[in-house]
Amino acid sequence: MDSHRSTRKADSSTQVATHLRYPHRLNLYERPPLDEITLEQFETWAIDRLRILAEIEASLARNRTQEELKTVIKSQCAKYLPLSANSAHERPLDAERQKDHISHFILRLAFCRTEDLRRRFTRVESLLFRTRFEDEDSAERLKFLEAHGSQQGEPVDDSEKALLRPKLAVASGFREDQIDKEPFVKLPWTKVLSLVDKRRVYLQRGVAYVPQRELSTVVFQDFSSRLEKALEQTHKQLGDLDEDDRLTPILDHLGKGFVAGVNTEYGFGDEVAPGDAVTASMVDALAKDHWPLCAKNLHASLKREKHLKYNGRLQYGLFLKGVGMSLEEAMIFWRKSFSGMSDDKFRKEYSYNIKHTYGQVGSRINYTPKSCVAIITGDNPGAGQNHGCPFKHFSPDNLTLALSTHYDINNRADVQDILNAVKQDKYHVACTRVYEITHAAQGVKRGDGVGEGESVTHPNSYAMRSRELAKKGGVKKEEAMEVDS
Repeated sequence: MDSHRSTRKADSSTQVATHLRYPHRLNLYERPPLDEITLEQFETWAIDRLRILAEIEASLARNRTQEELKTVIKSQCAKYLPLSANSAHERPLDAERQKDHISHFILRLAFCRTEDLRRRFTRVESLLFRTRFEDEDSAERLKFLEAHGSQQGEPVDDSEKALLRPKLAVASGFREDQIDKEPFVKLPWTKVLSLVDKRRVYLQRGVAYVPQRELSTVVFQDFSSRLEKALEQTHKQLGDLDEDDRLTPILDHLGKGFVAGVNTEYGFGDEVAPGDAVTASMVDALAKDHWPLCAKNLHASLKREKHLKYNGRLQYGLFLKGVGMSLEEAMIFWRKSFSGMSDDKFRKEYSYNIKHTYGQVGSRINYTPKSCVAIITGDNPGAGQNHGCPFKHFSPDNLTLALSTHYDINNRADVQDILNAVKQDKYHVACTRVYEITHAAQGVKRGDGVGEGESVTHPNSYAMRSRELAKKGGVKKEEAMEVDS
């Protein structure tokens, strides 16, 4: 009875697939899309895919296990780029697969520009493809292989298998009595280099005898090599886009997001919500317990010098706005913080800019807090300036001192872990590790990130998650403290 149900399910999936523009959930991205989409779709679809790829790269930098990496990929895909099976009749299968197809090619445009970007893009896209391939239903996987000619190769007939049975068994790991049941194909050994390296195929005169179950390795290797060549070709032809004022800024922004190693945040919406209201008198306590290092550094500099230069004021002011500080409270906070000047000087030289960041004067733009990408790729701090990302701009000695001063992180292994991430230019990974270390008492473990394994992508996200964790865990409350006057 179960077999009849399975057959009906397979037949149903086949019928659905024949009516689909994209009959398979998997895609080798061999043909560029010819669809017309809006500029908004172009941007948002690319951002959604970038979030997944950036989290894969962050997971690799954080040395997650293969199983942990698969969990992260599946979680991120379900959130940003779901791909349903053919049996999911109620799902918009073609629409999901169209977004996947087009977003891949958009990111090709963004990441084909340098050898480093091409290498990194190929690596994370290959891991995404492998995870999807291994998660696919075996029957659908076989149909996909057949449709894309991935089983090309000369089948090994029974007489040849009988002649080579002992050698095939040793190389493949099968028992000799299983060899007759397992189909084998002959392929050039250069197409299965990883199998040759692991000694999992029998070689004879330049030909590899590959069992059917190992053909997936051929697909993975083929996917990576094809993508590498396609990216190089795209780079050569990219000049035609340089004069397109609509696309070039978007592609540049996407590229910067990947260079910084974080997923790009374009807005300040659902993921980085303002949270509970913050008053001027609460900031000292919040900074001590919940701020990321960039905000802690700015707050400490402000208290020490009773002043911040423009870039620092802008970065910290928008951060405070993002955590829930109103314009009225911001005016109180900055006036008390700038205690070394007269009311008249503050009113003339600083109050307008504060109101401007809240969209109350001038162009009345409601400015959003700066993301990690904006901070990391922005202007480097000069003499007397304190803005930017400490993980990027501090020397190893100064960073070690800051970790000890602001977070009481003195364990040699923990400090070295953070410094190693910084050395690899994985500043968001270093910041994520700080979050994990400093929230261990609330049950945060290595690899948990700021929640669901995600890396830090925004200073306000760090602060928001830290405050949420404190409330859930019943740890010490945010005590009100007066700002120095």
